[in-house]
Amino acid sequence: MEPFITLTHYDIPQELELRYGSWLDPQVREDFVHYAEICFRHFGNRVKFWTTFNEPNVQVILGYRKGTYPPSRCSMTFANCTRAGSDIEPLVAAHNIIRSHLAAVNLYQKKFQEDQRGKIGIVMNTIWLLDPVVFGRYPREIKDILGEDLPKFTKDDLKSSKNGLDFIGINQYTSRYAKDCLHTTCELGQGGSRAEGFVYSNALKDGLPLGEPTGVNWFNVYPQGMEEMLMYATEQYRNIPLYVTENGFGENNTGVLLNDYRRVKFMSNYLDALKRAMRKGADVRGYFTWSLLDNFEWISGYTIRFGMYHVDFDTLERTPRLSASWYKNFIFNHIAQSKDNEDA
Repeated sequence: MEPFITLTHYDIPQELELRYGSWLDPQVREDFVHYAEICFRHFGNRVKFWTTFNEPNVQVILGYRKGTYPPSRCSMTFANCTRAGSDIEPLVAAHNIIRSHLAAVNLYQKKFQEDQRGKIGIVMNTIWLLDPVVFGRYPREIKDILGEDLPKFTKDDLKSSKNGLDFIGINQYTSRYAKDCLHTTCELGQGGSRAEGFVYSNALKDGLPLGEPTGVNWFNVYPQGMEEMLMYATEQYRNIPLYVTENGFGENNTGVLLNDYRRVKFMSNYLDALKRAMRKGADVRGYFTWSLLDNFEWISGYTIRFGMYHVDFDTLERTPRLSASWYKNFIFNHIAQSKDNEDA
């Protein structure tokens, strides 16, 4: 077993939220670096893979634009609340997260990496935010749209961004159509936001879904999206090593079966797409399925199940599904095949 550690997954100490508003204040950068240094110092002899954040792009959208995740800040017309400014606060929170990431990576690379011989990166859901992490600058298009509302990087940030990560983690489940609402006409409520470049995304086009719908409202099965996303990341971000840090199939509680043949089909097709991307040149170093066990899925609670092992939430009994046996055999067969190729 090789630990692959995430420092931050959406959550932050409530004390920092109360004291200065957490990700909305530049002070969070210093506190995050202090926290990261403690982790590097005490666990770095055992941890060789670090990620600073998991899906900060989702975190800022849900926490600061739509308000559906903590700290639940949003404003009309983005959601039914009036606690903050949904146009500006996601930019501020995202900027402070990026600055915190760059500072933590810079610390690790200068102080710990040579002795501990580890790697450090960041994990993104397959939407915006990677350009400033990799290149130390925002895309020209978003600068044109946001103007002076777009936060600025300091000289220290720009120095840190020259080696801003050793790898990129990608969480890939589903795909969407994208519509340009800046230069074409969109229906009322479909304009996205300035922070997202006035892009409207949806899984439907002309009433037809992109891929097979599942029991999860945001999730359609579209294996081609895996290959396309990996190739985009390879071409856009200088062939930086990639890890697929999440990929899995979810079902509603009511539709869960131990014979989860749909999950097996999903995994087989998405892994085939991953293999195609690798053959085209994508430097994919690892793959993680979500998830080993049914668990607590954020605001969906226990109503959605992603596990290869069924969990009885009353007794905590764990029962392997068909996908667990399939994946075990898949791994075993490919390890054996790799050894045969090496021997040959």
